[in-house]
Amino acid sequence: MTITTHGPVRCLSVSGVGAPGGREHLGAVGALTAVAAELPVEPGPLEGQWWVEDDGRPPLEVPRELWRWHLLLPLAEGSQAEKGPGEGRAKESVVEGLEAGMVEAARERARASGAAVDRVRLAVVTPGRCAQVLHVGPFSEEHVSLAVLDAYLAEHDLVPNGPHHEVYLTAWDVPVPRTLLRQPVRERVG
Repeated sequence: MTITTHGPVRCLSVSGVGAPGGREHLGAVGALTAVAAELPVEPGPLEGQWWVEDDGRPPLEVPRELWRWHLLLPLAEGSQAEKGPGEGRAKESVVEGLEAGMVEAARERARASGAAVDRVRLAVVTPGRCAQVLHVGPFSEEHVSLAVLDAYLAEHDLVPNGPHHEVYLTAWDVPVPRTLLRQPVRERVG
């Protein structure tokens, strides 16, 4: 378990409602990757922000078909240490210079893919201070890692301060996926 702080990141984003791995969800992933392939930057790993609009039940008790999400492909490059001399600043400038018009042009070039590219938008996400834990194993077992995360929040007088956030570090179809489970937090008041 770690506490991290994340500043603004430009992302390609698609929002929707439905079960992870369902038709709408997979269509959104396809649209993101089709548009990203037409941009002059390499995206980071797929990320998802998840929430429910049901105050009466814990989120994991709400039917998955009612889950709401933003899928994100971050457009920021890796750290300077991973790049050759002078390479990082040029790539970061490309990301900073991305505008809605560039994304629109990428959508047009990706249209032939058949993906629902009109849903893809350029967004800036600022998670801020987060508690996070690495989950290694099937998505169906994330509840175990989420319980550890919830216990940590309670023990340290922290409360959620935004939607649950996941970073998919491996492909979804690997036998043992690795997922970074992240929760934006703030101090408990009162």
